[in-house]
Amino acid sequence: MDTRGIEQMFDFQRLPSDGLILLLLLLYSPVGFCLMLLRIFIGVHVFLVSCALPDSFVRRFVVRVMCSVLGLHIRQNSPRLRDKNVKLYVCNHVTQFDHNIINLLTSCNTPLLEGPSGFMCWARGFMELGGGVASKAELADTLRGYCSAPATTPLLLFPEEDTTNGRAGLLRFSPWSFSLSDSVQPVALTVKRPLLAVNVPDSSWLAELLWTFFVPFTVYQVRWLLPVLRQNGESHQELANRVQELLATELGVVSTQITKADKAEHIKRKRHIAPHTTRSNLGARPRTVPQVFLGPSPGAEDPRVMRMVHQVKEVLPDVPLSVITRDLSSCQIFWEIASRQTHVFTG
Repeated sequence: MDTRGIEQMFDFQRLPSDGLILLLLLLYSPVGFCLMLLRIFIGVHVFLVSCALPDSFVRRFVVRVMCSVLGLHIRQNSPRLRDKNVKLYVCNHVTQFDHNIINLLTSCNTPLLEGPSGFMCWARGFMELGGGVASKAELADTLRGYCSAPATTPLLLFPEEDTTNGRAGLLRFSPWSFSLSDSVQPVALTVKRPLLAVNVPDSSWLAELLWTFFVPFTVYQVRWLLPVLRQNGESHQELANRVQELLATELGVVSTQITKADKAEHIKRKRHIAPHTTRSNLGARPRTVPQVFLGPSPGAEDPRVMRMVHQVKEVLPDVPLSVITRDLSSCQIFWEIASRQTHVFTG
């Protein structure tokens, strides 16, 4: 997959780039700050009510109505397709509150895969697994035992393992999520809000919550798909790819091979390039660098290199695409220089 598509999958700026929308945002700002303060006060009461009431239809209905006052509007399509016998729900990941939204529609538990356990983990609605889980293999064994136990609440997992803007494509689904059960129910989630982006990379959950209280409303659309059963001889990765394609088709986006590690690498490069570019423009005379020493430009990538990138990615799926592309491009440039020097000496 071409790494240029990663720019369309994430919103790296929260504020709009359109001048008219930015003007409307400035005019709305006083109202937004008043709403945020009011909703913080109401949000405390929503949290207390959700803690006081036991998990039931009444609790979900009351909290869902109160959340609408906070600007969180939840819609769902085809709720009858939800299978009560399925122990594993898988959903695409858009915001840091996706698990809370789906939990208002049906009872489900989402384990916190990264971050410390404790009060904050419980307050955010995650399921605590204890301190004995140290690796993904141990986590998979623990959750597999949870799914096999009778009368347990279904699990809700996000195989992308990180958020996107939900408009362009899906991150590559992690196969370990599909090793927990032979039957999964896909859930398609879309999130829309006016004026601001639904999320930006590296933003904390608290900042995202405050921005959610700031905007007039945020609409969560949940669509239930038919359960998917593992076929005979189908591996975890093959099942993950099949479910990923189903969700991508339902959402009208592209199913990509970009991983969470690719996203982290891309963010790291953007952080490194931006300060470097700023320092290099402070009164310094630009230096001319021979084109042969520059990496391939984003608009003119060699098809041979991209073909080799795909081949390496299939063998090493955990290595970021940007690293593979950079290393292969460096090797190509080296051989081009060597071939030119050999041609000069022999000519």
